[in-house]
Amino acid sequence: MAAEQMARGWDRAEQGDEHMPPPRPLDAIDRDILRILQTDGRASIRSVADRVHVSRANAYARINRLIDDGVIRGFTARVDHERAGQGASAYITLKIVQNSWRTVREKLQALPGAAHIALVSGDFDVLLLVHTPDNRSLRELVLTRIQAIPEVLSTRTLLVFEETDLDRRIAADET
Repeated sequence: MAAEQMARGWDRAEQGDEHMPPPRPLDAIDRDILRILQTDGRASIRSVADRVHVSRANAYARINRLIDDGVIRGFTARVDHERAGQGASAYITLKIVQNSWRTVREKLQALPGAAHIALVSGDFDVLLLVHTPDNRSLRELVLTRIQAIPEVLSTRTLLVFEETDLDRRIAADET
């Protein structure tokens, strides 16, 4: 992938969905391109074009459109957190002050090790996945950083003992 394509993809992902055009339907070639890039985000335009039987110009235009439309939100490496020195993982549930989601989300994004943040329904409001070097670091993160956020009413920490990355890919018949 060209550096400017990846940069545009990252910029789009950081802006949020409110800046995205309405979604367009994906055809079979678009879905094939997505499957290839999900398997190998470093695949060259030539390789992608050859595998989906289109010209390089067509593959390039399609990938750019998928980036511009926000379908492709970026290109990334899949990391083994334990091997990268982040051996403790936890899901942390938070109850927050009503209408404080955007403020809380900004503060959670700034936390070291925050990997995923979701506004959810049910018994709690936010689900946060974090990776830290060890349980002591996790404890400090929860007790001194997260619980210090004024809009956070309560937390519950669920330690992750083992993870399996399902690596979901777009299905051949999805539209």
